Amino acid sequence: MSRFGLSVAGPLVLVVLFGLVSQGVSAPLDELIAAAKKDGVVEFYGPSPLGPQGSQALGQAFNKKYGLNITVNYHPSANMTQEVGKVVGLSASGVPPEWDVMVVTDAQHAALWLRKLHASYEYRKVGIDPKAIYYDNGAISFVHQIVLPAYNKKTLPAKDVPKKWEDLLDPKWTGKIGVTHVTQNWARLAAGPWGEEKATQFVRKLAELKPFLGRPAELTTRLQLGEVLLVAGLHDQFIFDAEKKGAPLAHAHVEPVIAPALHVGVLKGARHPSSGHLFTAFMMAPEAQEIWEKYNGHSSAFVPSTRVYKYVQGKQTVYLTQDQAAIVDRLADEYGRILGFTK
Repeated sequence: MSRFGLSVAGPLVLVVLFGLVSQGVSAPLDELIAAAKKDGVVEFYGPSPLGPQGSQALGQAFNKKYGLNITVNYHPSANMTQEVGKVVGLSASGVPPEWDVMVVTDAQHAALWLRKLHASYEYRKVGIDPKAIYYDNGAISFVHQIVLPAYNKKTLPAKDVPKKWEDLLDPKWTGKIGVTHVTQNWARLAAGPWGEEKATQFVRKLAELKPFLGRPAELTTRLQLGEVLLVAGLHDQFIFDAEKKGAPLAHAHVEPVIAPALHVGVLKGARHPSSGHLFTAFMMAPEAQEIWEKYNGHSSAFVPSTRVYKYVQGKQTVYLTQDQAAIVDRLADEYGRILGFTK
């Protein structure tokens, strides 16, 4: 074949391959869109900070993207842990779940996966990045939170801001540090870069500081009032909300960065599975990412151009993986007992 022939064939091959890839995604997507249209509705359980405006924006963008007119009913979270337990209990009783799609943390979706309570779907076929697909095709990791030590810029001198996680164990923080009930964060370090021995020693030493224990919202308030000088690990949602209100809270930028995710997935026995799967896949679309970032302060570390993607570049970041689910579940309970949350 001549050099001219080669130069023509190259682009032609690329065009053909691109067409095959596009066709490979569009055909299953078209089928899912048609099935979702027949469902006509999706019952969506999501975080309360998203709010009615955020959920309405998601529904409008979802329908616009796929040319649909599906009713998206938003059910704001009250207590995610209890409501995951509700799903488990209903399933054990043979009762269908109240919601089609559930947005909860990666650890809570792990609990659902361990009990086989997902309605799985081959999300890769509709263009979802495989690294975002979890729990045997049961859920998608679509936004990431950032968990770091938090402080009040007005009450903590710059020289005392922690530069590494181990700085939190300084005896000077005795009775002046808060620890949230989200003990999975320390278990993530145990299952990941630190290993169980180092992480468990860290938690034991943290408990020796006689910390204030509580929920993140409560400890955020204590931090704003100066009742604590540090919160050991606080989700960026609370920093985001504080900044909107003008409160001088900030993260201490240490590594490794703990990056819990919100996962979205369709529940086993869902009444509207097709619209649920399409809505789940939509969460990775740029339109959905913009809405989550605007209303909830979160976006995906897997989607280029998002705020979180830019933040984690070049940093050691801890993501929960499927094979870590059981150890994180076990150690979260153990660390809760060590810190004094449970007996």
